[in-house]
Amino acid sequence: MDDTAALQNKLAELQSEHRDLDDVIARLAATRPFDQLQIQRLKKRKLVLKDEIIRIENKLLPDIIA
Repeated sequence: MDDTAALQNKLAELQSEHRDLDDVIARLAATRPFDQLQIQRLKKRKLVLKDEIIRIENKLLPDIIA
């Protein structure tokens, strides 16, 4: 049960960071001139976070074959 709680905490942290990156990317894109390389790096980090979020969600809610 402790492992499940740890996964849920990690999931919440990753989801929060993912949302924060959305805000940062939007703010950077709104400023002129913006640093395209920095935005690309942030988007790549966001994708890595999304993959990790999905991996943890799959551990918490495994597919059940009916």
